Amino acid sequence: MNLSEHNRKAWNKKVEAESRYTKAVDSEIIEQSRLGNWEICVTTEKPVPRQWFPESLEGNKVLCLASGGGQQGPILAAAGADVTVLDISDKQLEQDKLVAESEGLKIKAVQGDMSDLSAFMDQTFDIIVHPVSNLFVDDIRPVWKEAYRVLRDGGSLISGFTNPLLWLFDELKEEQGVLDVKHAVPSSTLDHLDPEEVKAYVESGDTIEYAHSLEDQIQGQIDSGFVIAGFYEDDFGGERLIDQYIRTFIATRAIRIGR
Repeated sequence: MNLSEHNRKAWNKKVEAESRYTKAVDSEIIEQSRLGNWEICVTTEKPVPRQWFPESLEGNKVLCLASGGGQQGPILAAAGADVTVLDISDKQLEQDKLVAESEGLKIKAVQGDMSDLSAFMDQTFDIIVHPVSNLFVDDIRPVWKEAYRVLRDGGSLISGFTNPLLWLFDELKEEQGVLDVKHAVPSSTLDHLDPEEVKAYVESGDTIEYAHSLEDQIQGQIDSGFVIAGFYEDDFGGERLIDQYIRTFIATRAIRIGR
């Protein structure tokens, strides 16, 4: 099975179903962003601290990595950045193109896999914005290495990702009000299914997801050459039972230090 192709189709379906992370920002948000009143999220609820960005985005080349959907990219473009959005889903990229066309923004949309940034030369970007998405690839270390390669010295990688403890629990039982430890980490959606269930899941067209270790998430960035310079946590905003006990999303700001 081609994982990238499977998840491309799955995300296209999410756009058609108007999933939360496929809904583009509106004209009011774009207008406020032009006025300097902007914020973006790379997790679920909590905005990225403004101090993680330069005082002005004018002249900054920003790569929105696996970040289609017409959300982060258009806001940053309206705030003055030179924005490129890369995403595996053509329909997610269409959301960015629609906002750019309707709002008079310049956004370059590139379809591709987050693990392979060969479309870009070394040290092309000043900032990479990478919202929660690396759960859709089986190995995240190439993502960090490629991000390091295409960032300029002193550039920053702003990433959101899932705390792997979220994957420990039986999701169906959580919906019934019970936190039941069932799964190991690292693992994938398919690891917990028998062959017939795997076949049915793949045929359903839902995304295949991977629970990566915190070592791969954080030390993986460090091993690629980054220095972690910022950190915060987020949750589902109280929508999930586990929100009562711990936050299950992490955001980091990592700086590229020249070797």
